[in-house]
Amino acid sequence: MLQGINAGRCNSSARSTRAKVALDESRTKSEDRPAVTGKKSRRLPKLFRIREKAHHPGQTQTRLAVTLGIESVAGKMSDTVHSLSTNGLTPKRQIQRWSDALTDLCGQFDVDALEGSSLEGRINFTTVSRLKLCQIEASQHRIAHTISRIKLSEHPYIKIVFQTHGVSHFEQDGLHFDIMPGDCFAYDVSCPHTIISPSLTRHEVVIVPKDLLKERGFQLSKMAPCKLSARNGTGRIAYDFVHAAFGEAPTLTPVNAVGVADALIDLLLLPLRETGAMFDRGSAEATYVRAQGFIREHLRDPDLCIDRISAALGCSKRYLHMLFSDRGMTVSDYIWKARLQNCRQELESQNGKTITDVAFSWGFSSSSHFSRVFRKYFGIAPSSVHKGLHGGLPADVVLE
Repeated sequence: MLQGINAGRCNSSARSTRAKVALDESRTKSEDRPAVTGKKSRRLPKLFRIREKAHHPGQTQTRLAVTLGIESVAGKMSDTVHSLSTNGLTPKRQIQRWSDALTDLCGQFDVDALEGSSLEGRINFTTVSRLKLCQIEASQHRIAHTISRIKLSEHPYIKIVFQTHGVSHFEQDGLHFDIMPGDCFAYDVSCPHTIISPSLTRHEVVIVPKDLLKERGFQLSKMAPCKLSARNGTGRIAYDFVHAAFGEAPTLTPVNAVGVADALIDLLLLPLRETGAMFDRGSAEATYVRAQGFIREHLRDPDLCIDRISAALGCSKRYLHMLFSDRGMTVSDYIWKARLQNCRQELESQNGKTITDVAFSWGFSSSSHFSRVFRKYFGIAPSSVHKGLHGGLPADVVLE
């Protein structure tokens, strides 16, 4: 599905403080030598530039932006979109500019154009709170983070890459991966690795500080590179969210940006949790997530109880009670609420089952008990629930 994504999607809508930001898609040599116009323009150093609509229709002004991570003017937005291109430079300068860009983003790398005579590349970049979001396009090239480079700089980041065009070959710690369009790939930038792209590639990247992942129960000291599909399921949802977040990032206030970043991290971690990648199975958050998964898997079992859960997870019942009480509920509450929600969904679907059939299929052993707790939880009797009359769960009835 993602294979059809092309460079046109890089033209994500954005806004500066008082005007919309339009990404410069021109590939002419003049692009790399922007003329700064307007009396209030000022020269700013280095790599990333943006194009802003001027205050008067028909006029535009181009200016160089400060190096990566600049704050927006007046602080009214979380950031704006920056763009770098190697077009129009000599091959030597192209390599240097690409290397400088990567250094500003996540650390120092060796870069070469393989057998190509040039390295034609573009990076569109923005931030959402502490996350860095990039849309990258580059001709054939190779980048390497070597052991010698480790001594020169720190790379305290995890990269999550959504490949949208071309093929890349990744190697780290003796592991080899071929990254295809539609793949999602996560790896630790701090470990030595090599990425070879023998032809044009495009991908969208989220650069996540490691400490944000540690807070969520990921054991980064043991992280191995992980590849999964972004064509469907949670991988696809994560990609769509990343793409939307890139386009809307410049419109966010700093406060909203923090909330969006938190939601984005949690969403990105869903497919990784499914594979068990990077997950510290001993942390409190990890144990809680594993407990949720075990409960969902055995929800129809009438014998599901805290004893079975604690035995399956290898932890004490007291520890489980603590994990759930920290979230405002007991283990039993969580189980029965999940069962009730599933029962209501089945009753609304009018699948031909009786109320008793539905109740018993979800672990209830008494129809009278089921009717009583159902009415207490939803405020209506099970017999009143059918498709079209009480569609959907109340907005405040959500499992954490």
